[in-house]
Amino acid sequence: MKAIVATDYGPPESYALTDLPIPEPGPGQIQVRIAAASVNPGDIVIPSGVYKAQAPLTFPHVPGNDFAGTVSAVGAGVAAYRVGDEVFGHAVPRALRAMAGVNPSMTTGTLAEYAVFEAGTPFIAPRPPALSRIDAAALPTVGLTARALMATAEPRAGETALVIGATGGVGTTLLPLLSQAGVTVTATGHPADEPLLRKLGAHTVIGYDDDYPTSRDLGLNLVLPTDRLQRAAAAIRPGGRLFTITFPPPRPDMIERSDLRFELVLDLDGRFGGMAEVAALTPTVTATYPLTGAVQALTDFAGNHTVGKLVITV
Repeated sequence: MKAIVATDYGPPESYALTDLPIPEPGPGQIQVRIAAASVNPGDIVIPSGVYKAQAPLTFPHVPGNDFAGTVSAVGAGVAAYRVGDEVFGHAVPRALRAMAGVNPSMTTGTLAEYAVFEAGTPFIAPRPPALSRIDAAALPTVGLTARALMATAEPRAGETALVIGATGGVGTTLLPLLSQAGVTVTATGHPADEPLLRKLGAHTVIGYDDDYPTSRDLGLNLVLPTDRLQRAAAAIRPGGRLFTITFPPPRPDMIERSDLRFELVLDLDGRFGGMAEVAALTPTVTATYPLTGAVQALTDFAGNHTVGKLVITV
């Protein structure tokens, strides 16, 4: 099969399209013929070597964790799926098993013609006919994250929120949910992104370096390292909430505000729902690439300002 591989730690420019044996499913696993997969930060960060001490990779490594496709084989003990079923979902590289949740789906990597997944998790589900393969491939990680943010932050009608990094996959999925909840949103983005962000639900769009409005009820950080949120914290009213999806794990001393609820939102166990619930969301897909252009897609994602999701069609 054709697959994108990293043969050593390095940047996405060093990845290559090559031939690998088709992975076969073991007990409790399914093999999927991949139709589409989307790009996520982990596809670049993990092969970069940042986490090699905690989760060393075995090379060649196939990146990719979000996908849509067709079940092409089932392992022993799998009753929920049959060959020919249309599925979509999210999985993590097997090297990250120790860092994953209680019942994750592990994968051989979705930037390939075929991949194998653990079947018995909420992170894989049948793809509804109304959800296209491209949208289904774009949704899993950002949808899980957006739902976890909404469930944890519990935004209420009439509240004000600051969304930092609203143009990414999570931000463009989250903005409509905040709008539906009746929240007045100030979003950070590039000037060219303003029409899209307003369409998605932002009331005000400011530049990344602009002064933040003050007295926000809620802050949602989607991009900055957690130890760089002092300016964001200063924009939150006394007793407000500040949530982040980035590392390092937050500590009160990072923001010098003991009165704020300051937390990392990371749902590794599907506590707020799995793919069946994510299917109801709508992603923003701004570019598609063929598998032969996947290295370029990953390079673009790493080096350029990208909006929404980039999807690889296989």
